[in-house]
Amino acid sequence: MDTLTLPRPDDWHLHLRDGALMQAVAPQAAAAFARAIIMPNLKPPVTTVAEAAAYRQRIFAALPEGSSFEPLMTLYLTDNTPPAEVERAVASGLVHAVKLYPAGATTHSDAGVTDLLLCYDTLAAMEDHGLPLLIHGERTDPGLDIFERETAFIDGVLLPLLDRHPRLKVVLEHVSTAAGAELVTGDDPRLAGTFTPQHLLYSRNDLLVGGLSPHRYCMPVLKRESDREALLAAATSGHPRVFLGTDSAPHPRSAKESGCCAAGCYSSPVALALYAEAFEAAGALERLADFAGRNGPAFYGLPINGETVTLERAAQEVPSAYPGGEEPVVPLRAGGTLGWRVRQP
Repeated sequence: MDTLTLPRPDDWHLHLRDGALMQAVAPQAAAAFARAIIMPNLKPPVTTVAEAAAYRQRIFAALPEGSSFEPLMTLYLTDNTPPAEVERAVASGLVHAVKLYPAGATTHSDAGVTDLLLCYDTLAAMEDHGLPLLIHGERTDPGLDIFERETAFIDGVLLPLLDRHPRLKVVLEHVSTAAGAELVTGDDPRLAGTFTPQHLLYSRNDLLVGGLSPHRYCMPVLKRESDREALLAAATSGHPRVFLGTDSAPHPRSAKESGCCAAGCYSSPVALALYAEAFEAAGALERLADFAGRNGPAFYGLPINGETVTLERAAQEVPSAYPGGEEPVVPLRAGGTLGWRVRQP
């Protein structure tokens, strides 16, 4: 197979940041995807519908003239998010989900949830209105091994959450462990999972052996090779509730190449080619169309994009950096070569 045509893909987990950085990276995401679930972890976070609407307008202002890219907004869940905000979110038509960051789990998560029991009424309102909960699934207990955070979250937080709220739609984002892969490919129709290119292509050896590779450092951190193999098997399985979510997270080069490396991998401009590489390695290239273009819309109750894109087998050199506002941003596979590219019209 030397070409593959699929519905124009959506990104169901995307960071655009704000300000000059957002103005630089938003056009790159819009060139690659038709729609994207936009993460709300700004400083300060996007916690209300009014803030989401204002952020959405800033995104539109950063896009090139004639762009049809649609940002799908989310709210940042806190211990104090009122159920009434869920009702306003649904009524707005702009907000498509609420994001759970356990406090301290990742970039700009300091205002995140300290105890989900404090959110019981808000989660019940989300059940009633069918608004999905998007989860950064890591526990942050002091002393817990960083490589065990996801499995500890599944056992101690996610499974009890699903029991307490039997009608709540949940997406476990950036699945990073074999346990997470097994869970989201089960038979629970409420539960879906997104998979990033870095977790499908790299393990912690690729992050650490021979020195730290800062542009592969993300949260959840890359895991064992056996986990990567399980993730790839799940993503390419054809399961209807696994779909593309890059977690593309731009940081200025100085924030990545520093004494305290920021967590996040930037992949938007090359993500589809990276996924094609992963799916081809698994012998499942024919399943990429569902993963990238059909499963996500089905879960969110949105139409499949009418436009298509064609991937072609051709060498693509990845730039060493992309414009990022005040500083460049360095992508996954910077300076390397990809075997696939999107055919230009």
